[in-house]
Amino acid sequence: MDRMTSRIILPLLAACLLAACSPAGPVGNAAVPQPAKSVDVERYLGRWFELGRYENGFERGCEAVTAEYSLRPDGLVKVLNTCNAGGVDGRERVAVGRAKIVPGSGNAKLRVSFFGPFLGDYWILDHAPDYAWSIVGEPSGRYLWILTRSPTPSEPVRKKLESRARSLGYDVTMLRWTHH
Repeated sequence: MDRMTSRIILPLLAACLLAACSPAGPVGNAAVPQPAKSVDVERYLGRWFELGRYENGFERGCEAVTAEYSLRPDGLVKVLNTCNAGGVDGRERVAVGRAKIVPGSGNAKLRVSFFGPFLGDYWILDHAPDYAWSIVGEPSGRYLWILTRSPTPSEPVRKKLESRARSLGYDVTMLRWTHH
């Protein structure tokens, strides 16, 4: 690596590492529960629409957020996240990652990576019997996502999912509802 490259790349890598290790914001659930039930991976695959989330740096400014899960040839799960980043150009942001199912978790816990060796927890805390909705968190309680198969579920469904998140210990006043 030449001197110019190392002056640019190394500080950038250090900043990314520090950002990954720093708190992501207020904790919305100090005692995240274990996932409520096992997950049938085949039924979980496909497109999900983000109904609501705890705001976070990597989704700041995003609307029309979707996540699409598919099996990769190596047995991992491909994660394709997209959002409309707004602005006058309505530019789309795309992030591609991979997820590994945590053994012994009933397929409800995954380790996800969008950037090299850095892994994050993805816990499917609860889901509808027909996989019409899912509530996703992780052990720190800083992140929460409410996902649905429809971009605009009915108001009673939204209220039900908000109530379910509250019953899981989440501060639902911190939810940011996503526009589709």
